[in-house]
Amino acid sequence: MHDHNPVDRPALLRRGLRLEYISLSWNLVEGAVAIIAGVFAGSVALVGFGVDSFIESTSAAVIIWRVMAETRNRTEPDKIFATERQAQKFVALSLAVFGLYLLFESGSAIVRNEQPEVSNTGIVLAVFSLGVMWWLARSIRRVGQDLHSHAIEADSMQTFACFWMSLSLLLGLGLNALFGLWWADPLAGIVISALMFKEAKDIWAGKDCCGI
Repeated sequence: MHDHNPVDRPALLRRGLRLEYISLSWNLVEGAVAIIAGVFAGSVALVGFGVDSFIESTSAAVIIWRVMAETRNRTEPDKIFATERQAQKFVALSLAVFGLYLLFESGSAIVRNEQPEVSNTGIVLAVFSLGVMWWLARSIRRVGQDLHSHAIEADSMQTFACFWMSLSLLLGLGLNALFGLWWADPLAGIVISALMFKEAKDIWAGKDCCGI
């Protein structure tokens, strides 16, 4: 981490806000497309991906709230710290809630032998999401480090987890499309849920973001 003079901090806050607004907008669109495509294809992983996108959008909204709180209370460090911890805990809770949902849905799909249809829309969405999530995670993390904000770094951790989720989704949808391995879809959901639980635990404990 690097120290920044007072002139740099407002610029960093503005950059952080821009990135979070991009994250918010992208995830709202991504979530809607994923859920609609997932429902039509009967893909639990794709629907779960969409649910996570909406959770990620609420996380971005909380971080926007956190950054704006610093702007309003620039001379009151205690209030900033309190807001920081609230934002961190919200991010952790959102991850845990999603993990529980996805684990249940994935396990149920395997037990019920629910075989999803091929979703070309889902595959294209996963490919685009890989690039967007990687860029957003690195950019948000850098701003969080420069601002010494654990909440913003935690948000970048969630975004980076979404990168791995996109990769798992792509593998699950791809294996089903190419080889008819229907179980790869709910299996991808189970793997992703395990990752969510780990990230939620680390964020709740206030650990620094993993390297990306």
